[in-house]
Amino acid sequence: MKEEFLHYLWKYGLYNTSRLSDPEGNKITVIHPGEYNRDSGPDFFNARISIGGTIWAGNVEIHTRSSHFDIHGHHADPAFNNVILHIVAENDKKVYNERGEEVLTSEIEYDPSLYDRYETLVNTPYIIACQDELKKIDNILIRHWLNSLIIERFQNKSEFILKIYSETGNDWEETFYRLLTRYFGYRVNTEPFEMLATALPFRIIRKHADNRFQIEALLYGTGGMLEEGLFKEAVNDEYYSNLIREYKILSAKYSLHPIHGWIWKYSRLRPANFPSIRISQLAAMLSVTGGLFTKVLEVCDIRQLKGVFDVSASEYWDDHFVFGKRSKRIVKNTGTQATDILLINAVIPAIFVFGQSRDRQDICEKAFTFLENINAEENKILTEWNTAGITAESAFYSQALIQLRNEYCKMRRCLECRIGSRIVSKGGKLKDQEDLILEP
Repeated sequence: MKEEFLHYLWKYGLYNTSRLSDPEGNKITVIHPGEYNRDSGPDFFNARISIGGTIWAGNVEIHTRSSHFDIHGHHADPAFNNVILHIVAENDKKVYNERGEEVLTSEIEYDPSLYDRYETLVNTPYIIACQDELKKIDNILIRHWLNSLIIERFQNKSEFILKIYSETGNDWEETFYRLLTRYFGYRVNTEPFEMLATALPFRIIRKHADNRFQIEALLYGTGGMLEEGLFKEAVNDEYYSNLIREYKILSAKYSLHPIHGWIWKYSRLRPANFPSIRISQLAAMLSVTGGLFTKVLEVCDIRQLKGVFDVSASEYWDDHFVFGKRSKRIVKNTGTQATDILLINAVIPAIFVFGQSRDRQDICEKAFTFLENINAEENKILTEWNTAGITAESAFYSQALIQLRNEYCKMRRCLECRIGSRIVSKGGKLKDQEDLILEP
């Protein structure tokens, strides 16, 4: 028996309510199960129960055995003094709180088939445990759950973005610059791009917004790519030499200190994704007077937004992938897929968090609208969902499915998932999650 299963029974009322009683046989009526707590302290806060006409308000603690109250140290913890009810599968011992008062303990009775279904679900070999059951679930319930998950995903990302916002002295342009630059690394070079953005503040780039070459010199130079001996073929390369001369002037002016050029990774990357190409494309995006994030916030149409980030590397890179070595001539655009990845992972979350921080629901809604108008990603996770019979029509739903798979399916949090809850309950009267939100 897993404790989380008892949490599930209690939260959704899937137990024999008529058999819930105190040691004297008095019926316990649950008015409200309480607010589920995933942090330290009792399992459910602010529950309300009635015993013999008296209403009690407080917390509920749940264990498989009552003796676990002591084993977990709750008997010595003042945080559990307000526990009004101790729910257990087996009442094997009387327990007392830190004040020495006996804690009211009651065994919970339930249909054993519920646990059988739960065990069957979590022990399937698939990552998406319920993939064989999904076709039996109402599509409206699935959609409603996915709508909630996209908000959850954005909320998770907001913590990271707001941390950067705090580190940058509450500067949204600087925050957006760091976030955008980070995602130019596409996992392989995430760390070097983060280091570059930290070593080269946006306020310096902003002063040269009307001169793309100077921005490139600042980025390549601070990124350590102009180090002597790093690109031996570029010794007589005019463009490379001009970058070095320009960076010497600018680095002295702003007291810049380059990161090490050897940390950039090229292996296992398509040449179009080489950091040398991506930095030039980043320079093109940053060549915006007035600030890039300001421009992003002014955009109202997805085509305009894509236009801001659908750029080309400078002309030099048309026949180069690295400094000093010529290649077949081809214009190095960011491309639809790369642009969409930036929008999904950096741009749109930043718009959402900005709107949320300013209490601007219209901006938050605009972020969701942008996401709905971008094609769904194509990756291993979405392939798994396709196999399970669910197809994402847009990035809005593909992001929600990624959240569901990584944060619920992979962790086997089936009982916290609305789909999993419905499958386990099968025929039982499952309370709506909204019904369990406490009234103010």
